[in-house]
Amino acid sequence: MFAQDDAPVVLDRQDGPAGEVVLRRRGREYEIIANGCFLMDTSDGRSERLLVDAAREALGRDRPSVLLGGLGVGFSLARAAATGWGRIVVVEREAAVVGWHRAGPLAAYSAGALEDPRVTLVEDDLLAHLRAGSAAYDALCLDIDNGPDWTVTENNGSLYSPSGLDACRNRLTPGGVLAVWSAQPSAAFEAALRSAGFERVHTLEVSVIRGVPDVVHLAHRAP
Repeated sequence: MFAQDDAPVVLDRQDGPAGEVVLRRRGREYEIIANGCFLMDTSDGRSERLLVDAAREALGRDRPSVLLGGLGVGFSLARAAATGWGRIVVVEREAAVVGWHRAGPLAAYSAGALEDPRVTLVEDDLLAHLRAGSAAYDALCLDIDNGPDWTVTENNGSLYSPSGLDACRNRLTPGGVLAVWSAQPSAAFEAALRSAGFERVHTLEVSVIRGVPDVVHLAHRAP
Protein backbone atom coordinates (compact mmCIF):
# COMPACT_ATOMS: atom_id res chain seq x y z
CA MET A 1 0.00 0.00 0.00
CA PHE A 2 1.06 3.56 -0.65
CA ALA A 3 0.61 6.43 1.79
CA GLN A 4 -1.47 9.24 0.37
CA ASP A 5 1.48 11.64 0.48
CA ASP A 6 3.87 9.29 -1.37
CA ALA A 7 4.69 11.22 -4.54
CA PRO A 8 6.27 9.14 -7.33
CA VAL A 9 9.93 9.76 -8.12
CA VAL A 10 11.13 8.95 -11.65
CA LEU A 11 14.29 6.81 -11.49
CA ASP A 12 14.70 6.07 -15.19
CA ARG A 13 12.96 6.87 -18.46
CA GLN A 14 13.79 5.14 -21.75
CA ASP A 15 12.37 4.81 -25.24
CA GLY A 16 11.61 1.24 -26.24
CA PRO A 17 10.27 -0.54 -29.32
CA ALA A 18 6.67 0.31 -28.37
CA GLY A 19 7.13 3.72 -26.78
CA GLU A 20 8.35 5.14 -23.50
CA VAL A 21 8.88 3.02 -20.37
CA VAL A 22 9.44 4.59 -16.97
CA LEU A 23 10.59 3.21 -13.64
CA ARG A 24 9.28 5.14 -10.64
CA ARG A 25 9.66 4.79 -6.90
CA ARG A 26 6.69 5.57 -4.69
CA GLY A 27 7.57 5.27 -1.02
CA ARG A 28 9.25 1.87 -0.67
CA GLU A 29 7.68 0.42 -3.82
CA TYR A 30 8.53 0.57 -7.52
CA GLU A 31 6.23 1.10 -10.50
CA ILE A 32 6.57 0.46 -14.23
CA ILE A 33 4.74 2.92 -16.49
CA ALA A 34 4.41 2.20 -20.21
CA ASN A 35 3.36 5.02 -22.54
CA GLY A 36 1.84 6.86 -19.59
CA CYS A 37 -0.19 3.81 -18.53
CA PHE A 38 0.40 2.22 -15.13
CA LEU A 39 1.46 -1.36 -15.79
CA MET A 40 2.47 -2.92 -12.47
CA ASP A 41 4.19 -2.29 -9.16
CA THR A 42 5.96 -4.19 -6.39
CA SER A 43 3.32 -3.67 -3.69
CA ASP A 44 1.47 -7.00 -4.06
CA GLY A 45 2.59 -9.93 -6.17
CA ARG A 46 -0.12 -12.43 -5.21
CA SER A 47 -1.82 -12.57 -8.58
CA GLU A 48 1.50 -12.74 -10.49
CA ARG A 49 2.56 -15.69 -8.34
CA LEU A 50 -0.87 -17.26 -8.84
CA LEU A 51 -0.25 -17.04 -12.59
CA VAL A 52 2.54 -19.62 -12.40
CA ASP A 53 1.24 -21.60 -9.42
CA ALA A 54 -2.18 -22.21 -10.98
CA ALA A 55 -0.65 -23.26 -14.31
CA ARG A 56 1.65 -25.78 -12.62
CA GLU A 57 -1.12 -27.17 -10.46
CA ALA A 58 -3.38 -27.55 -13.50
CA LEU A 59 -0.65 -29.46 -15.33
CA GLY A 60 0.22 -31.99 -12.65
CA ARG A 61 3.50 -32.81 -14.44
CA ASP A 62 7.00 -33.29 -13.09
CA ARG A 63 9.33 -30.37 -13.89
CA PRO A 64 7.19 -28.90 -16.69
CA SER A 65 8.48 -26.28 -19.10
CA VAL A 66 7.08 -22.76 -19.13
CA LEU A 67 7.26 -19.63 -21.23
CA LEU A 68 6.72 -16.44 -19.23
CA GLY A 69 5.44 -13.59 -21.36
CA GLY A 70 6.74 -10.42 -19.72
CA LEU A 71 9.42 -9.99 -17.06
CA GLY A 72 7.64 -7.12 -15.32
CA VAL A 73 8.77 -6.57 -11.74
CA GLY A 74 9.91 -10.18 -11.49
CA PHE A 75 7.30 -11.81 -9.24
CA SER A 76 6.31 -14.51 -11.75
CA LEU A 77 9.88 -15.39 -12.69
CA ALA A 78 11.02 -15.57 -9.07
CA ARG A 79 8.07 -17.86 -8.28
CA ALA A 80 8.76 -20.14 -11.22
CA ALA A 81 12.45 -20.43 -10.31
CA ALA A 82 11.62 -21.15 -6.66
CA THR A 83 9.14 -23.92 -7.44
CA GLY A 84 9.24 -27.13 -9.44
CA TRP A 85 9.46 -25.89 -13.01
CA GLY A 86 12.04 -27.28 -15.40
CA ARG A 87 12.92 -25.17 -18.47
CA ILE A 88 11.90 -21.52 -18.01
CA VAL A 89 11.93 -19.08 -20.95
CA VAL A 90 11.18 -15.39 -20.33
CA VAL A 91 10.22 -13.19 -23.28
CA GLU A 92 10.55 -9.44 -22.65
CA ARG A 93 10.63 -6.81 -25.39
CA GLU A 94 11.79 -3.86 -23.25
CA ALA A 95 15.56 -3.71 -22.79
CA ALA A 96 15.00 -1.12 -20.06
CA VAL A 97 13.04 -3.61 -17.95
CA VAL A 98 15.80 -6.20 -18.37
CA GLY A 99 18.36 -3.60 -17.27
CA TRP A 100 16.37 -2.73 -14.15
CA HIS A 101 16.63 -6.39 -13.17
CA ARG A 102 20.25 -6.90 -14.21
CA ALA A 103 21.67 -3.86 -12.46
CA GLY A 104 18.84 -1.94 -10.85
CA PRO A 105 16.35 -1.96 -8.00
CA LEU A 106 14.12 -4.66 -9.50
CA ALA A 107 16.88 -7.23 -9.03
CA ALA A 108 15.60 -7.70 -5.47
CA TYR A 109 12.23 -8.88 -6.82
CA SER A 110 13.48 -11.33 -9.44
CA ALA A 111 15.74 -12.65 -6.68
CA GLY A 112 18.62 -13.75 -8.88
CA ALA A 113 16.38 -15.92 -11.06
CA LEU A 114 17.88 -14.56 -14.29
CA GLU A 115 21.10 -16.36 -13.33
CA ASP A 116 19.33 -19.68 -12.77
CA PRO A 117 20.64 -22.24 -15.31
CA ARG A 118 17.05 -23.27 -16.13
CA VAL A 119 16.20 -19.72 -17.22
CA THR A 120 16.63 -18.33 -20.73
CA LEU A 121 15.86 -14.66 -21.37
CA VAL A 122 14.68 -13.69 -24.87
CA GLU A 123 14.44 -10.00 -25.75
CA ASP A 124 11.65 -9.97 -28.33
CA ASP A 125 8.02 -9.08 -28.90
CA LEU A 126 5.96 -11.88 -27.38
CA LEU A 127 3.56 -12.47 -30.26
CA ALA A 128 6.36 -12.32 -32.84
CA HIS A 129 8.26 -14.89 -30.79
CA LEU A 130 5.25 -17.17 -30.50
CA ARG A 131 4.55 -17.02 -34.22
CA ALA A 132 8.16 -17.45 -35.36
CA GLY A 133 9.27 -20.23 -33.06
CA SER A 134 8.56 -23.93 -32.94
CA ALA A 135 9.52 -25.04 -29.42
CA ALA A 136 6.58 -26.34 -27.39
CA TYR A 137 5.95 -25.63 -23.72
CA ASP A 138 3.82 -27.26 -21.08
CA ALA A 139 2.58 -23.82 -20.03
CA LEU A 140 2.41 -20.26 -21.33
CA CYS A 141 2.04 -17.71 -18.51
CA LEU A 142 1.38 -14.31 -20.07
CA ASP A 143 1.40 -10.94 -18.32
CA ILE A 144 2.19 -8.18 -20.82
CA ASP A 145 -0.91 -5.98 -20.44
CA ASN A 146 -3.46 -4.92 -17.88
CA GLY A 147 -5.60 -7.60 -19.50
CA PRO A 148 -7.14 -8.66 -22.80
CA ASP A 149 -9.51 -5.67 -22.67
CA TRP A 150 -6.87 -3.15 -21.58
CA THR A 151 -3.68 -3.46 -23.61
CA VAL A 152 -0.57 -1.35 -23.08
CA THR A 153 -0.11 -0.80 -26.83
CA GLU A 154 -2.60 -1.22 -29.66
CA ASN A 155 -0.52 -3.94 -31.33
CA ASN A 156 -0.76 -6.11 -28.23
CA GLY A 157 -4.44 -6.62 -28.95
CA SER A 158 -3.58 -9.14 -31.65
CA LEU A 159 -2.32 -11.53 -28.96
CA TYR A 160 -5.92 -12.01 -27.81
CA SER A 161 -7.34 -12.29 -31.34
CA PRO A 162 -8.16 -15.64 -32.98
CA SER A 163 -4.80 -15.70 -34.76
CA GLY A 164 -2.92 -14.80 -31.56
CA LEU A 165 -4.70 -17.50 -29.58
CA ASP A 166 -3.93 -19.97 -32.37
CA ALA A 167 -0.25 -19.08 -31.99
CA CYS A 168 -0.49 -19.70 -28.25
CA ARG A 169 -2.22 -23.04 -28.71
CA ASN A 170 0.34 -24.14 -31.29
CA ARG A 171 3.20 -23.53 -28.83
CA LEU A 172 1.65 -25.72 -26.13
CA THR A 173 2.21 -29.42 -25.68
CA PRO A 174 -0.95 -31.58 -25.78
CA GLY A 175 -2.87 -30.90 -22.58
CA GLY A 176 -0.72 -27.83 -21.92
CA VAL A 177 -2.00 -24.77 -20.06
CA LEU A 178 -2.41 -21.15 -21.14
CA ALA A 179 -2.57 -18.72 -18.20
CA VAL A 180 -3.24 -15.02 -18.83
CA TRP A 181 -3.09 -12.32 -16.14
CA SER A 182 -5.70 -9.54 -16.15
CA ALA A 183 -6.59 -6.59 -13.94
CA GLN A 184 -10.27 -7.45 -14.36
CA PRO A 185 -12.42 -10.42 -15.40
CA SER A 186 -13.33 -10.72 -19.07
CA ALA A 187 -16.25 -12.89 -20.14
CA ALA A 188 -15.48 -11.95 -23.75
CA PHE A 189 -11.96 -13.34 -23.44
CA GLU A 190 -13.26 -16.57 -21.91
CA ALA A 191 -15.56 -16.92 -24.91
CA ALA A 192 -12.65 -16.21 -27.27
CA LEU A 193 -10.60 -18.97 -25.62
CA ARG A 194 -13.41 -21.47 -26.13
CA SER A 195 -13.88 -20.37 -29.73
CA ALA A 196 -10.14 -20.90 -30.29
CA GLY A 197 -10.49 -24.54 -29.27
CA PHE A 198 -9.23 -24.36 -25.69
CA GLU A 199 -10.81 -26.62 -23.08
CA ARG A 200 -11.52 -26.30 -19.33
CA VAL A 201 -11.62 -22.50 -19.55
CA HIS A 202 -12.03 -20.85 -16.16
CA THR A 203 -10.96 -17.81 -14.15
CA LEU A 204 -9.32 -17.47 -10.73
CA GLU A 205 -9.67 -14.24 -8.76
CA VAL A 206 -7.43 -12.38 -6.31
CA SER A 207 -9.18 -9.65 -4.31
CA VAL A 208 -7.62 -6.20 -4.19
CA ILE A 209 -8.11 -3.31 -1.79
CA ARG A 210 -10.08 -1.22 -4.27
CA GLY A 211 -12.03 -2.11 -7.38
CA VAL A 212 -12.58 -5.38 -9.19
CA PRO A 213 -10.30 -8.35 -8.46
CA ASP A 214 -7.19 -9.25 -10.39
CA VAL A 215 -7.72 -12.49 -12.28
CA VAL A 216 -5.88 -15.32 -14.00
CA HIS A 217 -7.61 -16.82 -17.03
CA LEU A 218 -6.76 -20.50 -17.45
CA ALA A 219 -7.35 -22.77 -20.44
CA HIS A 220 -6.01 -26.13 -21.69
CA ARG A 221 -4.96 -27.29 -25.11
CA ALA A 222 -6.77 -30.51 -25.99
CA PRO A 223 -4.74 -33.64 -25.07
